[in-house]
Amino acid sequence: MPDIPWSTPTRAAPDAEVYVMASRFETATLAGAFRFLLKAPGIIGQMRKAPGAHGVALRARVFSRTFLTLSAWEDRDALHRFARSEPHRSSARAATAFMKESTFTRWTVRAGELPIGWAEAERRLAEQRTAY
Repeated sequence: MPDIPWSTPTRAAPDAEVYVMASRFETATLAGAFRFLLKAPGIIGQMRKAPGAHGVALRARVFSRTFLTLSAWEDRDALHRFARSEPHRSSARAATAFMKESTFTRWTVRAGELPIGWAEAERRLAEQRTAY
């Protein structure tokens, strides 16, 4: 599956501060990676409709069993409302059965800096993984 490029569900004012989250998921098996992949389009679709969503992208490396997500939100509460809603909530719970490792990082930027590039997201995720 190719990457799902950055899309902007709703634009924020360029000088508004937005809440960014990047995540890295590694599945324990290739079968788990395919299970993750099958759920991804529905979750991305949900994000594109979520109130307060200002951007979303996915990088899928199925045969490496690694997935990266990148999203921008109006604020922390908008992200949390999305995470607690369906189908994300059920999918996230089910994924724990086949996940090897998950890493998350969050920061804020001015909306005019969107979209965030993968290099920045991966740098921040790597810093988060070495912080433990």
